[in-house]
Amino acid sequence: MTCALHRERHRTGSIRLVQRPNPQGNHGDLSATKENDGSRCRSGGGPGHPARRPFRRHRSRRGRGTAHAADAERLVIDLAADTGAFHGGAAGSLYGIYGDGAPSRNLIEGMHLRTVSTKAQDGPQHPGADALEILPPLVDSGGKDVYIYMTDIYRGFPYQWPGGSGPERLANFKAKIKKQVDQVKTMGDYRDHVVYVPFNEPEGNMFGSGAWSYNNVSWLNDPQYFFAAWKEVYHLIKDEDPDARIAGPNTSVLYDQVKGFLQYAKANDVVPDVMTWHELSSPAAVRTNVTKYRQWEKDAGIGPLPINVNEYGHNYHLSVPGQVVQWVSAIEESKIDADLAYWNVDGNLNDSAVDANRGNGQWWLFNAYGQMSGHTVQVTAPHPNQQYTLQGVATVDSKKQQSRALFGGKSGNADVVFKSIDPKLFGTTVHATVQEIPWTGQVGDSAQPLRLADQEVAVSEDGSVPLPMTGMNEMSAYQVILSPGGHGGTSAQPSVGWRGTYEAENATYTGGGYSKNGPEGTPSNVGGFATSGTYNVGGLRTGSDGVLAFGVDVPQDGAYDLSVFANSYNLYGLVQEQGPTNVFLRVDGTDPQELLLPLGYKWVVWGHTDTTVQLTAGRHRITLAAQDADLGVTKGDAIIDKIDLALRDKNVTSPAIYEAEYATLSGTRPQYTYRGASGPGAVPLSKGASATFWLYSPTDGEATLSLDRLGGGRAEVSVNGEKLDVAGADARKKGTDVVRAFLSGGISKVTVTGASHGLVLDRLRVAPSSGSSATKVYQAEDGTPSGAAKVTDAYTFAGGGKAVTGIGDGKANALAVDVFAKRAGRHAVTIRYSNAEQAPATHYNPDPITRHADLSVNGGPAKRVLFPTTFHFNAFRELTVPVTLKKGTNHLSFTAEELPDFDGDTYNPYDQRSPYAPVIDQIAVTPLSER
Repeated sequence: MTCALHRERHRTGSIRLVQRPNPQGNHGDLSATKENDGSRCRSGGGPGHPARRPFRRHRSRRGRGTAHAADAERLVIDLAADTGAFHGGAAGSLYGIYGDGAPSRNLIEGMHLRTVSTKAQDGPQHPGADALEILPPLVDSGGKDVYIYMTDIYRGFPYQWPGGSGPERLANFKAKIKKQVDQVKTMGDYRDHVVYVPFNEPEGNMFGSGAWSYNNVSWLNDPQYFFAAWKEVYHLIKDEDPDARIAGPNTSVLYDQVKGFLQYAKANDVVPDVMTWHELSSPAAVRTNVTKYRQWEKDAGIGPLPINVNEYGHNYHLSVPGQVVQWVSAIEESKIDADLAYWNVDGNLNDSAVDANRGNGQWWLFNAYGQMSGHTVQVTAPHPNQQYTLQGVATVDSKKQQSRALFGGKSGNADVVFKSIDPKLFGTTVHATVQEIPWTGQVGDSAQPLRLADQEVAVSEDGSVPLPMTGMNEMSAYQVILSPGGHGGTSAQPSVGWRGTYEAENATYTGGGYSKNGPEGTPSNVGGFATSGTYNVGGLRTGSDGVLAFGVDVPQDGAYDLSVFANSYNLYGLVQEQGPTNVFLRVDGTDPQELLLPLGYKWVVWGHTDTTVQLTAGRHRITLAAQDADLGVTKGDAIIDKIDLALRDKNVTSPAIYEAEYATLSGTRPQYTYRGASGPGAVPLSKGASATFWLYSPTDGEATLSLDRLGGGRAEVSVNGEKLDVAGADARKKGTDVVRAFLSGGISKVTVTGASHGLVLDRLRVAPSSGSSATKVYQAEDGTPSGAAKVTDAYTFAGGGKAVTGIGDGKANALAVDVFAKRAGRHAVTIRYSNAEQAPATHYNPDPITRHADLSVNGGPAKRVLFPTTFHFNAFRELTVPVTLKKGTNHLSFTAEELPDFDGDTYNPYDQRSPYAPVIDQIAVTPLSER
């Protein structure tokens, strides 16, 4: 028997690390337990604080937890079982970069993107993602290689290569290959980061049995024609560029026939430099097939070659940290490179990026993965090599004296056990930080990982630290960082308190038009999109009188952050009229709010709309309605997945903490002997040494950055590559340096570099602020449009109901805006824009176009700025560009014209390069920093 409230599925807030005296005389254990959210049927304890079971010692000595947790599955991390140098190869992308700025270099570098597979320069497969245009932003952001799909110089899939016969078609392709290699040779040192992929899935395309094949003979049945073509193309590329690296055969799966390909390549001296195939299968297949392939290499007497599995994962997996971490585990264990599959929008890092500079939960997973270092160690899962179960990856860095583990894929309870902890590295006490990386939807922005617990824990006599974790969510990934403890470090409080999740399918619907949709993506339907609880609800649309009512129960009076996970398909009829679907929120029938729900490139592509509600302790009714007596009616059509509630207490409102010892370090390493440090230690920064942090900001605007240091020295601080002025404290004493800086909405890169006298950096604290950096906002309609550019009132969600459209298709069609700077120097120009241009597609990819604007300041050289899709011209986003302004009035000019092909003379014939700038609503100007 269950209470009615339990029809919702709930998650709770924090995990606590609990150390209790050990009656058997050892050093105690590590326990993690979730605070109950008060949403379950309770037998006592008050709202949100039910009676709790005591922790009990179990003879198995697996660690302390509830009786239930003691029988949980175990993920065992053996820190003494070295499995090789950390590789980082799972952070790869197919068609994930559109151009320089879409996504931002912050997102590329912060994701630690290693490889990108993409189309040939000027290829007509998709808009953007041209190989030589994405090469500089990838390499300059720390990436390794761009793999050029040379076949994507053709349209269609299967590839539509012209010719009346197989030899004619191959001759046409060889001419295009030669041109591609000649283009790469003009790229200077960047050419060293190019890998050529001559064929893509040849068994189903050029050397398959279809209408567009070489001769209707699949090479899987008769390989002679493909082998001969491979040999010709291989020599063509090497003759043009002897240092070229070539990858292949790039089959859709690792067919057994690939063994014959290796034998032929060995016999004819045309062995690829990199072995590539696709794994649109499972993480288990990655491990199995890499092992099988390595044996084939040995049998053929070649290799071992580098491997790039340059397509992996399905719609159901992508964007979901708890799913993707299972793939990451298999790929890292196999020590190969791999690229996330491209099912949807190019330029969004395969459902990792939101707009130009924001990341979702998947982005933060790769941010955590890329910060691993040292050597990987053996992780034994409760169900080894089985997808949709708890899996993980872990490292030990002896120089940093640090271990990191990432795991996920299971709901409920599990024991995460670190064993073989080296006392020479960690001592007899460890400092453990536990974080959660939640799912935030495919197009849902995510803040930094949630800090669930941070505490020092004694190591058991057997050298282990058990961590019983309860209440995990299978869609989340989790990170644990272990460092030496026992030096008096101050533990941080959890960054989140009470939380609750309420599924739409379990809410009460009244009125007409109701639909319960699903199940959506599941293990048996990997082509479907991940959805919380697998179901969602429709009915809130134009003409509806529907009301979706959630019963919630909260533990105390206060403000609560409310997130509505929703979706509207941008090209659906009812949605096209207005763009974002508006619905109306009330709490217990009062306090009405109008919410604009997220748009997506397809149905069931989830984002979230966020607001704050005031609630008193106890039961409440939260409604989403298609009509409101005070505010109006819904226009559009939306589906609702769930709502999340989180108590907005001091856990949430306190400054975000970024420990220096967890940062990306250069020229230094953490030290753990500082008394009075926050966390386990601090980082000495001699002159030139640096610590880099990846910060989150919910909006474009001012923030206060506080650099806590333990005496001595001064630092230089840069935000997104811009050096800032720092107001220093007394350099001889422990203190805090404070800088008020402009942060772009989403991800900012902050680097602290030692400048003098051996600075010791403890941590960076970040909090929103206002008032120091005055922002001035200019409406685009108050500027001066010229030519075909004009003011329009067609977009109701523009500020003041007006915006400027028609910028571009020639420099004569421009927008000029005069802005004022109080002082000379670097400023943030934040542009509120919309863009919904979309190219005709020949396949399942939606193919939205990233527009651009050429921004000139005071008549100077124009800077090209890319503006990703907003899915509708009545849906507005913000994008920030740093510029240099003089004191007083400055003249900003926005123009646009179509970018030609690489040769500078020809143009794309499929409307894949837009000549237009986005619709511009307003421009805000803010100094980048203030003392």
